Amino acid sequence: MESAAFCVQTGVYFRKLKRIARRERYYKFILFALVIAFVVAAVVGGDMFVNYESTKSGFFSITSSAIWIGIFNSIQSVCREHRIIRSEYRSGLRLSAYITAHALWQLLISFVQSVIIFAASLVFVDYGGEGLVLPAKAEYFITVFLLCYGADMLGLMISSIAFDATNAMTIMPFVLILQLIMSGVLFDLSGWSEMVSCLTFSKWGMCAFGATADLNSHELPLRLNEAFPNVVRLAEEGCYSHTPENLLFSWGMMIWITAFCFAVSIITLKLKNRDY
Repeated sequence: MESAAFCVQTGVYFRKLKRIARRERYYKFILFALVIAFVVAAVVGGDMFVNYESTKSGFFSITSSAIWIGIFNSIQSVCREHRIIRSEYRSGLRLSAYITAHALWQLLISFVQSVIIFAASLVFVDYGGEGLVLPAKAEYFITVFLLCYGADMLGLMISSIAFDATNAMTIMPFVLILQLIMSGVLFDLSGWSEMVSCLTFSKWGMCAFGATADLNSHELPLRLNEAFPNVVRLAEEGCYSHTPENLLFSWGMMIWITAFCFAVSIITLKLKNRDY
């Protein structure tokens, strides 16, 4: 009976989200993803796989855009309904079913957006080479999807914690900046900062991209090599290790963080409504 009630309520709220999407013209999120993806791909695509720096910067741009698009999807989805949630909770709403319905709906949105992001990048980027566990194009797409959906669930968690939409939108820039800083691309991380980076999607997204693309390969010359051909990279970056284990571990970490955000969303709502 418990599981049946959970499934029924999840279905009810999923259909409610579809109705809201039609009313609020949810296609704007699809258009938003399309514009951002084409702009980013057009800017970075021509230089990717030409040299190490341009390839790394290109993947960083794709990672950042996927996280931005994902978190923007859901950052206001729960906090704007707190009063409705409280009222329906008194009437028997299962908060786990409510969050699950949001997670399933955002899964659909994130998948469509990931297809758009990856399709846009294919116009400008030649993803050649072989993959580690799947064809290279499939590995790149999975990484984009895990980034987009993971950031979506991060936005859902923030929306569950925030008191209102204004509060959520105030928090979002700080979260995005943290993701960018902790990616390991802009700054060298060590000590506590390296530990914190393990909790970010940007780090594991870059690790997954780097593993598939083999960023440590000497076939990707340094930009400096145009003037000094004999200069070589002395140290390889472990997070870009071109091995199936590294790729699968990076995917696994993104999935784990996504599940954590999902769980915190439910727990937070239960704590907020525990007196009702």
